[in-house]
Amino acid sequence: MIPCYNEEAAIESFYTELVRQLPDDYQFEIILVDDGSKDGTLNCIKNLAEQDEHVSYISFSRNFGHQNALKAGFDHASGDCAICMDADLQHPPELIKTFIEKWEEGHDIVHSIRTDESTIGKRKKYSSKVFYKILNHFSDVEIQSGMADFRLIDRKVLDQLTNFSENFIFYRGLFPWMGFRQTSISYVANERIAGQTKYTFGKMVRFASIGLTSFSVKPLRYSIYLGLLFAFLAFTYLIYAVLVYLFTDWAITGWTSLVVSIMFFGGINLIMLGVIGEYLGKLFIESKRRPNYLVAESNLNKR
Repeated sequence: MIPCYNEEAAIESFYTELVRQLPDDYQFEIILVDDGSKDGTLNCIKNLAEQDEHVSYISFSRNFGHQNALKAGFDHASGDCAICMDADLQHPPELIKTFIEKWEEGHDIVHSIRTDESTIGKRKKYSSKVFYKILNHFSDVEIQSGMADFRLIDRKVLDQLTNFSENFIFYRGLFPWMGFRQTSISYVANERIAGQTKYTFGKMVRFASIGLTSFSVKPLRYSIYLGLLFAFLAFTYLIYAVLVYLFTDWAITGWTSLVVSIMFFGGINLIMLGVIGEYLGKLFIESKRRPNYLVAESNLNKR
């Protein structure tokens, strides 16, 4: 299955290369998920579906995000295994045969690990390393650095995925958490054939926040430790201030220390409240039990 968002310029080239790389000895279906594109992506997908009976499509009523587009593909995949990848050809379709070989060896989940650090911008490379280090420190699951949403999933894993209906899905953490027999292969990403990345800085921060809070309550626990630490420091400073006032004559009453202390400890409190608020916000949204996505159009029921 392939999530698509504003990929009008790339979708036909992607389809051509994908079909060329698919093994001849397997039956297959291609599920294209239009994630509320604002260009002509859906029309291009419909044209492909008319030309090739193997092509199915799902079109969302609006943009619900990459992870929910993956979920839609998982929900509707009907094969013995499924492979998810992006439509910009940065995920090399020629790796599909390697995925299948690993699957035939008995692996239930085959991950891909991006290794071409020399072609990644310094800022993105540094932020990615920091993200995975922080994530693995706070999380209860181990996530390999460079893991991409380009993987093969066995049918029994797909069946288990139907039990998950959480609104904040983070598949890079969910699959390691699930267990089963897993392996990974490395790859060097191709150049994007058209358009530009859809992951803005804001989306990357939101994605990182979901990853950090989806698999552990350690941030909350660390907030307690941080609060205890600064409460101890504040109490120590209080004793120092009292001793200075009682036994010296150089104590000077001023605004500087007072304002700095208030701003410092106020900032710490706001950070801890922000962490708590992140968890409460997720609970609030989850309690509504809204669907992960809404389908506006699809040809799956016609096949």
